[in-house]
Amino acid sequence: MSLVDDLRAKTPPHELGRREALGKITGLALSVAGIGTIFTTLKFMRPNVLFEPPTRFRVGRPEEIPLGTLAVLPEQRLYLGHAQEGFFAMTAVCTHLGCMTRYLPEEGTIACPCHGSRFDRGGRVIGGPAPRPLNRFYLALADGELLVDIRQPVGDDFVLRA
Repeated sequence: MSLVDDLRAKTPPHELGRREALGKITGLALSVAGIGTIFTTLKFMRPNVLFEPPTRFRVGRPEEIPLGTLAVLPEQRLYLGHAQEGFFAMTAVCTHLGCMTRYLPEEGTIACPCHGSRFDRGGRVIGGPAPRPLNRFYLALADGELLVDIRQPVGDDFVLRA
């Protein structure tokens, strides 16, 4: 680029003037901002769906669960028990800080590996820092199968007599 004494002089055709450069930069910035706005608007208009596991599910037939067993359903984070009184469903989540508990069949207890809480087979606290028993859920018989609804908590003495 050669030095120009006169500011009114025309620039050669292969060089870009200051006004033209600023115009192109401004146009580019507005284009990027417009595309970003359109993208954000379209993303906002699209539904944001949260897929959660079902809150009602079938867990099997009553005759499949022998008396005195405590079945572990890890996907549902649930224990299904068959006691002398009847069937019950309770959470596998510790009431202390929400850790997943483990059923120890050789001891007949449920233990929280995180903080040492221990529960009996019915979910009652027998040791550790847990403040209350494991939560029980509504259990019903539908079409010959046991149906658990985890949206409906029930009392610690709830059992389904089948």
